Amino acid sequence: MASSKQSFTTALRSIRRTANGQWQPLERQFEALRVGGSVPRSRRCLSTSPRSRDDVESFPIRAAAEIDFAPRPLERLPIARPVPASPSYFSRKPTFQDGFLRLEELMREYGKLPTIPTEQAERIAWKSFRNFKHALGEEIKESEFHRCMALVKRLHRIHPDMKPEEVTSALEAYKKDIQPFTRTDTKPIIDRLGRSLGTGRRKASTARAWVVEGTGEVLVNGKTLAEFFGRVHDRESAVWSLQATERLDKYNVWALVEGGGTTGQAEALTLAIAKAVLAHEPALKPALRKAGCITRDPRRVERKKHGHVKARKSPTWVKR
Repeated sequence: MASSKQSFTTALRSIRRTANGQWQPLERQFEALRVGGSVPRSRRCLSTSPRSRDDVESFPIRAAAEIDFAPRPLERLPIARPVPASPSYFSRKPTFQDGFLRLEELMREYGKLPTIPTEQAERIAWKSFRNFKHALGEEIKESEFHRCMALVKRLHRIHPDMKPEEVTSALEAYKKDIQPFTRTDTKPIIDRLGRSLGTGRRKASTARAWVVEGTGEVLVNGKTLAEFFGRVHDRESAVWSLQATERLDKYNVWALVEGGGTTGQAEALTLAIAKAVLAHEPALKPALRKAGCITRDPRRVERKKHGHVKARKSPTWVKR
Protein backbone atom coordinates (compact mmCIF):
# COMPACT_ATOMS: atom_id res chain seq x y z
CA MET A 1 0.00 0.00 0.00
CA ALA A 2 2.88 2.39 0.75
CA SER A 3 4.50 1.74 -2.66
CA SER A 4 1.24 2.47 -4.50
CA LYS A 5 0.83 5.81 -2.67
CA GLN A 6 4.42 6.74 -3.47
CA SER A 7 4.00 5.97 -7.19
CA PHE A 8 0.79 8.01 -7.35
CA THR A 9 2.56 11.00 -5.71
CA THR A 10 5.40 10.72 -8.23
CA ALA A 11 2.94 10.77 -11.12
CA LEU A 12 1.24 13.93 -9.82
CA ARG A 13 4.58 15.72 -9.38
CA SER A 14 5.62 14.90 -12.96
CA ILE A 15 2.35 16.34 -14.29
CA ARG A 16 2.55 19.55 -12.24
CA ARG A 17 5.97 20.60 -13.71
CA THR A 18 6.20 22.24 -17.16
CA ALA A 19 8.95 21.81 -19.71
CA ASN A 20 11.04 24.69 -18.25
CA GLY A 21 10.57 23.36 -14.67
CA GLN A 22 7.90 25.90 -13.58
CA TRP A 23 4.94 24.92 -11.39
CA GLN A 24 1.55 24.98 -13.16
CA PRO A 25 -1.52 26.69 -11.75
CA LEU A 26 -4.19 24.58 -10.07
CA GLU A 27 -6.59 24.83 -13.06
CA ARG A 28 -3.97 23.39 -15.40
CA GLN A 29 -3.09 20.69 -12.94
CA PHE A 30 -6.70 19.51 -12.83
CA GLU A 31 -6.93 19.92 -16.61
CA ALA A 32 -3.94 17.63 -16.97
CA LEU A 33 -5.70 15.03 -14.88
CA ARG A 34 -8.78 15.16 -17.13
CA VAL A 35 -7.09 13.31 -19.99
CA GLY A 36 -8.95 11.21 -22.50
CA GLY A 37 -8.63 7.57 -23.24
CA SER A 38 -9.89 4.49 -21.56
CA VAL A 39 -8.14 3.05 -18.56
CA PRO A 40 -7.84 -0.73 -18.30
CA ARG A 41 -9.92 -2.30 -15.54
CA SER A 42 -6.79 -3.59 -13.83
CA ARG A 43 -5.30 -0.01 -13.71
CA ARG A 44 -8.29 1.84 -12.18
CA CYS A 45 -7.27 1.41 -8.54
CA LEU A 46 -4.43 2.94 -6.59
CA SER A 47 -2.85 -0.43 -5.91
CA THR A 48 -2.04 -0.88 -9.64
CA SER A 49 -1.14 2.76 -10.40
CA PRO A 50 1.87 3.37 -12.73
CA ARG A 51 5.34 3.85 -11.24
CA SER A 52 7.08 5.98 -13.95
CA ARG A 53 6.37 8.87 -16.33
CA ASP A 54 6.15 6.46 -19.30
CA ASP A 55 3.50 4.51 -17.51
CA VAL A 56 1.58 7.74 -16.89
CA GLU A 57 1.52 8.55 -20.58
CA SER A 58 0.48 5.04 -21.61
CA PHE A 59 -2.10 4.67 -18.81
CA PRO A 60 -3.41 8.14 -18.00
CA ILE A 61 -5.30 8.79 -14.76
CA ARG A 62 -8.94 9.80 -15.15
CA ALA A 63 -10.41 12.20 -12.61
CA ALA A 64 -13.81 11.62 -11.05
CA ALA A 65 -16.88 13.22 -12.55
CA GLU A 66 -17.93 16.62 -11.27
CA ILE A 67 -20.49 16.65 -8.49
CA ASP A 68 -23.53 18.84 -8.91
CA PHE A 69 -24.14 20.57 -5.58
CA ALA A 70 -27.20 22.49 -6.77
CA PRO A 71 -30.10 22.08 -4.34
CA ARG A 72 -32.92 19.89 -5.59
CA PRO A 73 -36.55 20.28 -4.57
CA LEU A 74 -37.50 17.68 -1.99
CA GLU A 75 -40.47 15.51 -2.75
CA ARG A 76 -43.29 16.13 -0.31
CA LEU A 77 -43.96 12.84 1.41
CA PRO A 78 -47.14 12.18 3.37
CA ILE A 79 -46.64 12.43 7.12
CA ALA A 80 -46.96 8.92 8.58
CA ARG A 81 -47.27 8.54 12.34
CA PRO A 82 -48.12 5.22 14.00
CA VAL A 83 -51.28 5.53 16.06
CA PRO A 84 -51.83 3.05 18.96
CA ALA A 85 -54.86 0.81 18.60
CA SER A 86 -55.90 1.59 22.18
CA PRO A 87 -56.20 5.07 23.77
CA SER A 88 -54.64 3.53 26.89
CA TYR A 89 -51.63 2.05 25.08
CA PHE A 90 -49.10 3.94 27.20
CA SER A 91 -50.88 3.18 30.48
CA ARG A 92 -49.80 0.50 32.94
CA LYS A 93 -53.36 -0.91 32.88
CA PRO A 94 -54.65 -0.61 29.30
CA THR A 95 -57.31 -3.35 29.58
CA PHE A 96 -58.94 -1.78 32.63
CA GLN A 97 -58.74 1.75 31.19
CA ASP A 98 -60.29 0.68 27.89
CA GLY A 99 -63.18 -0.98 29.70
CA PHE A 100 -63.71 2.03 31.95
CA LEU A 101 -63.70 4.44 28.98
CA ARG A 102 -66.18 2.17 27.21
CA LEU A 103 -68.53 2.28 30.22
CA GLU A 104 -68.31 6.07 30.37
CA GLU A 105 -69.13 6.30 26.66
CA LEU A 106 -72.17 4.03 27.10
CA MET A 107 -73.25 6.08 30.12
CA ARG A 108 -73.14 9.31 28.09
CA GLU A 109 -75.10 7.71 25.25
CA TYR A 110 -77.75 5.71 27.14
CA GLY A 111 -77.69 7.26 30.61
CA LYS A 112 -81.03 9.03 30.03
CA LEU A 113 -83.00 5.86 29.31
CA PRO A 114 -85.65 4.85 31.89
CA THR A 115 -84.40 2.80 34.82
CA ILE A 116 -85.97 0.40 37.31
CA PRO A 117 -85.37 0.14 41.09
CA THR A 118 -82.48 -2.00 42.27
CA GLU A 119 -84.74 -4.57 43.97
CA GLN A 120 -86.63 -5.14 40.69
CA ALA A 121 -83.53 -5.61 38.54
CA GLU A 122 -82.21 -9.06 37.71
CA ARG A 123 -79.99 -10.42 40.45
CA ILE A 124 -76.43 -10.71 39.18
CA ALA A 125 -73.31 -11.85 41.03
CA TRP A 126 -70.58 -9.38 40.03
CA LYS A 127 -66.86 -10.10 40.28
CA SER A 128 -65.12 -9.10 43.47
CA PHE A 129 -62.05 -6.88 43.52
CA ARG A 130 -59.74 -9.86 43.98
CA ASN A 131 -61.35 -11.89 41.15
CA PHE A 132 -61.49 -8.92 38.78
CA LYS A 133 -57.82 -8.04 39.32
CA HIS A 134 -56.83 -11.68 38.83
CA ALA A 135 -58.84 -11.92 35.59
CA LEU A 136 -57.27 -8.74 34.17
CA GLY A 137 -53.73 -9.52 35.23
CA GLU A 138 -53.14 -5.83 36.00
CA GLU A 139 -52.54 -3.91 39.23
CA ILE A 140 -55.51 -1.62 39.86
CA LYS A 141 -56.59 0.35 42.90
CA GLU A 142 -59.66 -0.60 44.86
CA SER A 143 -61.06 2.92 44.49
CA GLU A 144 -60.84 2.63 40.70
CA PHE A 145 -62.63 -0.71 40.82
CA HIS A 146 -65.48 0.77 42.88
CA ARG A 147 -65.87 3.65 40.38
CA CYS A 148 -66.07 1.13 37.58
CA MET A 149 -68.63 -1.04 39.37
CA ALA A 150 -70.79 2.01 40.08
CA LEU A 151 -71.11 2.56 36.33
CA VAL A 152 -71.79 -1.15 35.79
CA LYS A 153 -74.62 -1.26 38.31
CA ARG A 154 -76.10 1.99 36.95
CA LEU A 155 -76.16 0.60 33.40
CA HIS A 156 -77.62 -2.67 34.68
CA ARG A 157 -80.63 -0.77 36.04
CA ILE A 158 -81.74 0.34 32.56
CA HIS A 159 -85.20 -1.01 31.76
CA PRO A 160 -84.84 -4.50 30.22
CA ASP A 161 -87.19 -3.66 27.33
CA MET A 162 -85.06 -0.65 26.35
CA LYS A 163 -81.57 -1.87 27.23
CA PRO A 164 -79.36 -1.88 24.08
CA GLU A 165 -77.48 -4.99 23.07
CA GLU A 166 -74.08 -3.28 23.33
CA VAL A 167 -74.75 -2.44 27.00
CA THR A 168 -75.61 -6.06 27.75
CA SER A 169 -72.48 -7.33 26.02
CA ALA A 170 -70.27 -4.76 27.81
CA LEU A 171 -71.54 -5.89 31.23
CA GLU A 172 -70.71 -9.55 30.57
CA ALA A 173 -67.03 -8.97 31.38
CA TYR A 174 -67.93 -7.95 34.98
CA LYS A 175 -70.14 -10.94 35.82
CA LYS A 176 -68.95 -14.00 37.68
CA ASP A 177 -68.53 -17.18 35.69
CA ILE A 178 -71.01 -19.00 37.93
CA GLN A 179 -74.26 -17.24 38.79
CA PRO A 180 -75.66 -18.67 42.05
CA PHE A 181 -79.05 -17.01 41.54
CA THR A 182 -79.79 -18.82 38.28
CA ARG A 183 -78.02 -22.11 39.04
CA THR A 184 -80.18 -25.12 39.78
CA ASP A 185 -79.01 -27.43 42.54
CA THR A 186 -77.84 -30.78 41.26
CA LYS A 187 -79.09 -33.78 43.16
CA PRO A 188 -76.32 -35.78 44.86
CA ILE A 189 -75.66 -39.14 43.27
CA ILE A 190 -75.35 -42.48 45.08
CA ASP A 191 -73.33 -45.02 43.09
CA ARG A 192 -74.08 -48.74 42.71
CA LEU A 193 -72.03 -49.50 45.85
CA GLY A 194 -74.17 -47.16 47.98
CA ARG A 195 -71.50 -44.45 48.27
CA SER A 196 -72.10 -40.71 48.02
CA LEU A 197 -69.36 -38.14 47.41
CA GLY A 198 -69.15 -34.73 49.04
CA THR A 199 -66.52 -31.99 48.69
CA GLY A 200 -65.66 -29.15 51.02
CA ARG A 201 -63.15 -26.29 51.27
CA ARG A 202 -61.91 -24.08 54.07
CA LYS A 203 -59.05 -21.56 53.80
CA ALA A 204 -56.42 -23.39 51.72
CA SER A 205 -57.71 -26.90 52.53
CA THR A 206 -59.73 -29.22 50.32
CA ALA A 207 -61.57 -32.36 51.44
CA ARG A 208 -63.40 -35.17 49.65
CA ALA A 209 -65.55 -37.60 51.64
CA TRP A 210 -67.22 -40.83 50.58
CA VAL A 211 -70.09 -41.80 52.91
CA VAL A 212 -71.75 -45.21 52.99
CA GLU A 213 -74.07 -46.85 55.50
CA GLY A 214 -72.07 -48.73 58.12
CA THR A 215 -71.02 -48.84 61.76
CA GLY A 216 -69.39 -45.44 62.26
CA GLU A 217 -65.82 -46.08 61.08
CA VAL A 218 -63.94 -42.95 59.90
CA LEU A 219 -60.66 -42.99 57.92
CA VAL A 220 -58.83 -39.82 56.85
CA ASN A 221 -55.99 -40.31 54.36
CA GLY A 222 -55.83 -43.95 55.39
CA LYS A 223 -55.53 -43.16 59.13
CA THR A 224 -58.07 -43.21 61.91
CA LEU A 225 -59.54 -39.99 63.19
CA ALA A 226 -57.45 -40.06 66.37
CA GLU A 227 -54.23 -40.72 64.44
CA PHE A 228 -54.73 -38.00 61.88
CA PHE A 229 -56.03 -35.20 64.16
CA GLY A 230 -54.08 -34.77 67.38
CA ARG A 231 -56.40 -32.12 68.86
CA VAL A 232 -59.78 -33.15 70.25
CA HIS A 233 -61.36 -29.99 68.85
CA ASP A 234 -60.31 -30.93 65.30
CA ARG A 235 -61.74 -34.44 65.69
CA GLU A 236 -65.08 -33.02 66.81
CA SER A 237 -65.09 -30.52 63.93
CA ALA A 238 -64.44 -33.24 61.35
CA VAL A 239 -67.50 -35.33 62.32
CA TRP A 240 -69.67 -32.48 63.60
CA SER A 241 -72.26 -33.01 60.84
CA LEU A 242 -72.75 -36.62 61.96
CA GLN A 243 -72.76 -35.70 65.63
CA ALA A 244 -75.28 -32.86 65.18
CA THR A 245 -77.73 -35.20 63.42
CA GLU A 246 -76.97 -38.20 65.71
CA ARG A 247 -75.65 -40.34 62.86
CA LEU A 248 -72.21 -41.22 64.25
CA ASP A 249 -72.90 -44.97 64.33
CA LYS A 250 -74.88 -45.15 61.09
CA TYR A 251 -72.39 -44.16 58.37
CA ASN A 252 -68.82 -45.07 57.48
CA VAL A 253 -66.62 -42.26 56.14
CA TRP A 254 -63.52 -42.51 53.97
CA ALA A 255 -61.96 -39.08 53.30
CA LEU A 256 -59.01 -37.48 51.51
CA VAL A 257 -57.79 -34.06 52.62
CA GLU A 258 -54.95 -31.85 51.36
CA GLY A 259 -53.61 -28.32 51.74
CA GLY A 260 -53.69 -25.91 54.66
CA GLY A 261 -53.41 -26.86 58.32
CA THR A 262 -55.24 -29.24 60.61
CA THR A 263 -57.97 -26.76 61.55
CA GLY A 264 -58.74 -25.92 57.92
CA GLN A 265 -58.75 -29.59 56.95
CA ALA A 266 -61.10 -30.50 59.80
CA GLU A 267 -63.59 -27.75 58.90
CA ALA A 268 -63.39 -28.64 55.20
CA LEU A 269 -64.19 -32.21 56.15
CA THR A 270 -67.27 -31.01 58.04
CA LEU A 271 -68.75 -29.54 54.85
CA ALA A 272 -67.78 -32.55 52.72
CA ILE A 273 -69.43 -35.09 55.06
CA ALA A 274 -72.56 -32.94 55.37
CA LYS A 275 -73.01 -32.83 51.57
CA ALA A 276 -72.51 -36.57 51.30
CA VAL A 277 -75.02 -37.30 54.08
CA LEU A 278 -77.66 -35.17 52.32
CA ALA A 279 -77.55 -37.60 49.39
CA HIS A 280 -78.74 -40.36 51.71
CA GLU A 281 -81.17 -38.29 53.79
CA PRO A 282 -82.28 -35.01 52.16
CA ALA A 283 -84.66 -34.35 55.06
CA LEU A 284 -81.67 -33.57 57.30
CA LYS A 285 -80.97 -30.30 55.45
CA PRO A 286 -82.72 -27.99 58.00
CA ALA A 287 -80.87 -29.62 60.90
CA LEU A 288 -77.52 -29.43 59.12
CA ARG A 289 -78.11 -25.80 58.15
CA LYS A 290 -79.00 -24.93 61.75
CA ALA A 291 -75.77 -26.61 62.90
CA GLY A 292 -73.79 -24.57 60.34
CA CYS A 293 -72.51 -27.60 58.43
CA ILE A 294 -73.62 -26.84 54.86
CA THR A 295 -72.49 -23.22 54.62
CA ARG A 296 -69.10 -22.51 53.09
CA ASP A 297 -67.02 -20.38 55.46
CA PRO A 298 -65.38 -17.68 53.26
CA ARG A 299 -63.14 -16.23 55.97
CA ARG A 300 -59.41 -16.15 55.29
CA VAL A 301 -56.35 -14.90 57.12
CA GLU A 302 -56.02 -11.14 56.74
CA ARG A 303 -52.84 -10.15 54.98
CA LYS A 304 -50.01 -8.33 56.72
CA LYS A 305 -49.86 -4.56 56.02
CA HIS A 306 -46.79 -2.52 55.18
CA GLY A 307 -45.39 -0.76 58.23
CA HIS A 308 -47.29 -3.04 60.64
CA VAL A 309 -46.04 -5.95 62.68
CA LYS A 310 -49.00 -8.12 61.61
CA ALA A 311 -52.28 -7.50 59.83
CA ARG A 312 -53.33 -4.76 62.25
CA LYS A 313 -50.75 -4.64 65.02
CA SER A 314 -48.51 -1.58 64.84
CA PRO A 315 -44.96 -1.40 66.19
CA THR A 316 -44.52 -0.11 69.73
CA TRP A 317 -44.39 3.69 69.83
CA VAL A 318 -41.59 5.08 71.97
CA LYS A 319 -41.45 8.78 72.62
CA ARG A 320 -37.70 8.89 73.43
